[in-house]
Amino acid sequence: MKKIAFFDTKPYDRTWFDALGTNYEITYFEEKLNHHTAKFTDGFDAVCAFVNDRVNALAIERLYNNGVRLIAMRCAGYSNVDVKAAFEKLHIVRVPAYSPHAVAEHTMGLLLTVNRRLHKAYNRTREFNFSIVGLTGTDLYGKTVGVIGTGKIGRAFVDICRGFGMRVLAYDKFPAKDSGLEYVPLETLLRESDVISLHCPLTPDSHHILGRDAFSKMKKGVFILNTSRGALIDSEALLDALNSGIVRGAGLDVYEEEANLFYEDRSDTMIQDDTLALLVSRPNVILTSHQAFLTEEALHNIAEETIKNLDAFFSGAPLENEICYLCDREKAGKDCRKTRKSRCF
Repeated sequence: MKKIAFFDTKPYDRTWFDALGTNYEITYFEEKLNHHTAKFTDGFDAVCAFVNDRVNALAIERLYNNGVRLIAMRCAGYSNVDVKAAFEKLHIVRVPAYSPHAVAEHTMGLLLTVNRRLHKAYNRTREFNFSIVGLTGTDLYGKTVGVIGTGKIGRAFVDICRGFGMRVLAYDKFPAKDSGLEYVPLETLLRESDVISLHCPLTPDSHHILGRDAFSKMKKGVFILNTSRGALIDSEALLDALNSGIVRGAGLDVYEEEANLFYEDRSDTMIQDDTLALLVSRPNVILTSHQAFLTEEALHNIAEETIKNLDAFFSGAPLENEICYLCDREKAGKDCRKTRKSRCF
């Protein structure tokens, strides 16, 4: 029976993996995977990691020396893995789509909350304060939403926005064919959108895609939404845009320095991150702790797809969800072996 080390695990992770992973000997670690905790993997065949594990070159070297041959990401993103260092040592698989609807619905929930001040209304009525002064929102109907990134999650969010009667503009380096979306240059999207929502992966090109220059091109009173990766936004630039009134409100499920904070109870500690403290203190900012994926359906799908990835790897089958540094979509079809239905190495 193959041995799998799961890192950064919580009780909600175990429910479906215990049910579906009976063919594996699973050990759950609460610690995040990094070059220090990689020492725990001696004798394991594979590791299962999550969004805030830091699988750098040193961690990969230690995993490889311990006999690990597979990194199974139980998420879609893999920007926290040094894929180049892993090439020809450790295969990497991921779960590309577990529930795009879960993330898209959470995104709209953030928009509705920050727009209509639902969080403030909730706190008021719990104290029997029934004043509605200061709770004025804006109609979403007829407004323009700019969606940056039109993969499955982005397109699911587009469908929701269309249901609200919103005009949709889209930007993606790789436009979805036959999607019916109105693709525009990024500058046009920034200039015309009343709401801007991020649904793209974090890459060197998309790092701080919303920075000072981008905020300077937006119309005053725009809403910003991010349920993808924190480093897509320059947080200090966002604070300045909030202070100047360019940004009317922000709904964030991610933060660029979240790795050592999110998924843990930090209520009894002094947070040393001044930028995060300022964002949380703003009445027109809603921050949730990377929970957009967290539905029963998504947790089941994550476990099911991860187990399928493990089964494929250990049976010698092609790895449908494998990624490596040659799998970049700009290079796919040139050096990427997956186009030949083969493993990356």
